Amino acid sequence: MKTRREFLANAALGAAAISLNPLTLNATNTGLIETMKNPKISLAQWSLHRALQNGSIKAADFAAVTRNEFGIGAIEYVNQFYVSQANSQKFWGQMKQAAEDHDVQSLLIMVDGEGNLGDPKSKARKNAVENHYKWIHAAKILGCHSIRVNAFGKGSKAELRTALVDGLGQLAAYGAEQDIHVLIENHGLHTSDGKYMVGIIEEVNNPYLGTLPDFGNWCLNAEWGSTKGNSCTEVYDHYQGVADFLPFAKGVSAKSYDFDASGNESLLDYKKLLKLVKDSGFEGYIGIEYEGEELSEADGIIATKKLIENTWLNLD
Repeated sequence: MKTRREFLANAALGAAAISLNPLTLNATNTGLIETMKNPKISLAQWSLHRALQNGSIKAADFAAVTRNEFGIGAIEYVNQFYVSQANSQKFWGQMKQAAEDHDVQSLLIMVDGEGNLGDPKSKARKNAVENHYKWIHAAKILGCHSIRVNAFGKGSKAELRTALVDGLGQLAAYGAEQDIHVLIENHGLHTSDGKYMVGIIEEVNNPYLGTLPDFGNWCLNAEWGSTKGNSCTEVYDHYQGVADFLPFAKGVSAKSYDFDASGNESLLDYKKLLKLVKDSGFEGYIGIEYEGEELSEADGIIATKKLIENTWLNLD
């Protein structure tokens, strides 16, 4: 299985197949249609990255697959699957229409590979900021509320903070002009230090800069930050990190890896995590982001959806 970093380097980003292969996504729709007012559930496109990479589905069919296979009515795109179409207003208009045709709401675009917003060199940092503009434009056409960015850079924490305040501040200012929020996700290293990142957000002091807390990415000594497999040796407390980020959250990423015989996530305490979300007063979407290997992507999505719904119903 390719990691997100390997995919950024190696994937052929425009070469998706023509249609959905029912043998690959063989999930039944029974019981999946959303009937609950809460929680509001969305599907992060990365949950289907293997199917997209191997050509079983094509990225242009994301809305149709989400609605028809999983009964989910909101989606979170990943820019890696649309690089060749990034600047095409026509394409994004077609994607908007496809979402509307399937009664699916477009929420955000997850943006990777566009440079370090905390680059210590001002010119490189400015280039990274401007590289994100096209995704803000695409998000606006789609009707999204946000793009999700990475807050990487080099240097000491003090040097990084100065650079990130500038880079994120520039991008949030541009996002504000377009009415598109810029969301920071915990993706490893300093970005998974909740209090540190909140300090940067508070210093930027722009309501268009917010967060997308991920349940699983709290590894402090690895880029991308996944705590999958419990192999990380320096972890920011997952529950503290989610609590740190929630006051600024415009979305929540419900990461899942594997499940026990009772359907509970085997690494993450979903009851504790979802109680944090509910008690915070968060009213946005909780996005399914399945990254496991034991189940198929389709079955992993279904298991995560059921876990969110069942857990939410039983929260105090």
